[in-house]
Parts: sequence; structure tokens; C-alpha cells
Amino acid sequence: MEHLSQFTREFSKALRNLLPIVVVVAVFQLAVFRRMPENPAQLVAGLLIVGVGIALFLQGLDLSVFPVGKNLSNQFTRRGALGLLLPFGFAIGFAASVAEPALIAVAEQAELISEGRIDSLVLRLVVAVSVGLVLVLGILRILRGWAVHRLLIGGYALVLAATFVAPQEIVGLAYDSGGVTTNVVTVPLVAAIGIGLASSIRGRSAFADGFGLVALCVMVPMIGVQLYGIWVYTFGEAGDAPAARAEESADLPGALEHLLGLAEMVRDVAPMVVVVLFFQYVALRRRLSHPVRVTVGFLMVLVGLYAFVVGLKMGLFPLGTQMAEQLIERGVPALILLFALLIGFATTMAEPALVAIAEQAEEISPTGINATALRLVVATGVAAGITLGVYRIVVGGPLHYYIMGSYAVVLLLILVAPKYIVALAFDLGGVTTSEVTVPLVTALGIGLATAIEGRSPLVDGFGLIAFASIFPIITVLVYAMALERIPRLRKESS
Repeated sequence: MEHLSQFTREFSKALRNLLPIVVVVAVFQLAVFRRMPENPAQLVAGLLIVGVGIALFLQGLDLSVFPVGKNLSNQFTRRGALGLLLPFGFAIGFAASVAEPALIAVAEQAELISEGRIDSLVLRLVVAVSVGLVLVLGILRILRGWAVHRLLIGGYALVLAATFVAPQEIVGLAYDSGGVTTNVVTVPLVAAIGIGLASSIRGRSAFADGFGLVALCVMVPMIGVQLYGIWVYTFGEAGDAPAARAEESADLPGALEHLLGLAEMVRDVAPMVVVVLFFQYVALRRRLSHPVRVTVGFLMVLVGLYAFVVGLKMGLFPLGTQMAEQLIERGVPALILLFALLIGFATTMAEPALVAIAEQAEEISPTGINATALRLVVATGVAAGITLGVYRIVVGGPLHYYIMGSYAVVLLLILVAPKYIVALAFDLGGVTTSEVTVPLVTALGIGLATAIEGRSPLVDGFGLIAFASIFPIITVLVYAMALERIPRLRKESS
């Protein structure tokens, strides 16, 4: 009965989170295009299925991913098995990234648009190795007590230095590849490991030291992909352009299609589960606490995530792509920018990974951070970032100038913002580019770059995900500064 009431609460919250998307769609379809959406019943059904998926996913996280991640970190620390913790970090980072659906989608798009010069499998391996290595660095940071802002400043200095020498064809892809390494399953698990490890070590703060692993997972692949791009465009040759993949499931019966889809979801999550079980049973030689509950939780995560994706495919993805095409056909820049602003805000508010991390932050925050306010701040940042990215595509201009200017603002804010918020701010920049946002934003960017004369889909089409990652960092840092400033102003006025 308790689990049913929790599911009902999560389902109601999910529907409220989806409301902004419904409002954006309704306003544009009725007020701008003056037509009803195609298949409105399918759209409603898709939204309801998305709500069910989010509710199952979040409840499954509470039963499985969060406790397992924290318990593993605690066991490594208590048993003094810190030598195992670093291989575990690499293995979980590699396994989580190499099968990431959003990364696969971006890599295949890059191979297609670059006419085979960029190899999708090699690109995924570069990103996966980068994430594995950076998780090792992030765990060392927590163990040694290194200040996260110093690592981030030094790391992004390397990112920007690589941008100066990398070919322009790879820059947008590199920044997008960093953004898509963090999905709705890996983010909660990585965050749980960081928070659990920081909570287990004396002198560490779960809030100030526990966050930051996601931020590093976003940053380092940007360096790796740019180095890969320098090699490819210096020594590589164009290959045969891969044919666009046909929808293989188009002629399959509905039940078999869903079964295959669920099997693919299991395949994507399986490497992480194998790593966790290997280190739990073989390396630590301990059984899972409450194995039945954890198993049920993982199944809920899988089923919830699959329902979430099915609901998106039924309603939001076709509608979002159709609306982007209609806006491009109209050729009114103001409408395109308005759509980018509103859809960026709406999709971010519906991101399940953001909901999960914001609630974790509220739970352990020593400064009274509110989860809903945090999500609003992050969604505002994503909306501003995507709007700026779309503006760049519309008017033209080198991507790296916009990116470097944005990160210059971030680095300045790091120097003046409260240090406890820096790791969380960068983590939140990573969780905004997940299953809801990436497909819609990627389709919009490549569609605009293809439709506008003088733009290149490879050079200009990628990069929107990078803007969606950068600007939430800015808004969260400003939000933390305001939280500290408001009490002081009240004291001064009284």
C-alpha cells in the first residue's frame, strides 16, 4: 500500500512536470500554426505513458540505484578496499558510457554527416575511456580532498586550449559528446557513489564533496573527442558514407517490437549491473542487502525507462520534429528563437535525472536549497543556452567564440560564488542533456543548419547540447549567490 501511494505521488508530480511541454505545444499549434496536432489521442496517450515511466523510474531508483551506490562506497571505505575503488570507478564509467543511447545517436549522426571520416564506434570508445579515467580522477578528488573548482578551472582551460587547435568540424561534436555522456541511469548512480563516498570519509561534506563526478564526466570527453578530431582531420581520410539506418522494426508485430525495445534497454543498462554485481560479490565478497527489493527496483527502473522512451516516441518526438520543420519553413527567426526558449525550459522541467538530483541536493543541503526552485533555475539556464545556440545558427558566427565566451563567464563566477555550490552546479549542467532534451535539440540544430543557406550540418548543426550544459551552470551559481545575499540584505535593512 505504501509503494502504491508513493507511485501515485510520483505519477502526479510527473504529470505536473510535463505540463510546460503541453502548454508550449498547445500555444504554437493553436496560436502560431492555427491547426490541431496530428493524432491528439496518441499525443495524450504518449504523455500518460511518459508519466507512468517517470514514476516507476524514480521509485525504482529509491529502491535500487541510490542504496546500492551508497552502500558500495561505504563498503569500500569501511573495509579499506580503496585500491578496488579506482578500478570500480573506471569500469562503471566505461560501462555506463559505451552503451549510452544518446551517445550512440550522436555518434551515428556524426559518422553520417562526416561521410565516414568520423567512425561512430571509435568515437564512442574515446568518450567511454575518457569517462572511465575521469571517474578515477573524481574518486581520487574525494579521497584526497582536492577542491573541485581547481580541477574544473584547469580542465576547462585544457578544453578551451584544445578548441583553438581542433578543426572546426569537430568542435561542436566534441562539446555535444561531453553533454550526452550523462543519462537518466548513470547520473543517479554516479551521484550516489560520490555522495556515499563523501559521507563515509571523516572531514568530507556529502554536499560540497559528494557532487562533482558528473561534472568531470562531462568535461574530459570534450578534450578526448577534440584530440580524436585533430588526429582524424590531420591523418584520416573520408570513408564510405554509411547509409541512413532504416527502421528495422517497421514491419514487426507490435508486441515483438516492444519486446525488442525492452531487450535493447536491458542491453544498455546491463554493463553497469554486471560491474556492480562483480565488485559486490567477487571483489568485496559480500551479498547485496535486501536483494529482492534491489532486484524489483532495477526492474522498475528498466520498465519505467522503457515506458518513458515509448511515450516520447509516441507523442513528443514526432510532434517536436514536425514543429521544428514548420518553424524552419516559415523562416521567421523570432518564432524559431521563441520556440527554442520555451521548448528548452519545458523539456528540462520534465527531465527525470534532474528531478532525482535536485531532490538529492535538497535532502543533504546545509543551506536550505529547494528542489523545485533548483529545477526552475536549471530550466531557465537551458532555455537561455539553447536560444543563444539557435541564434548563432541563424545569424552565423564561429561556435568556439560563443563557447569560450560562455565558459569565461562560468570561470569568473566560480571565483566569486560559494564554493559549496560549484560541484552541484556543474553536475546539474550535465543532467540537463538526457533522454528528453537531446533528441529534440539535436533535431532542431541539424534541421536549422541544413535549411539555412551557408550553414554546414557538421560544423553548425552540433553545439546546442553544449549550450544547454553551460548556461545552467551560470544560473545555478547566480542562484547560490542570491541565496547567500538575501539574508545579508535583510539583516542590513533591519
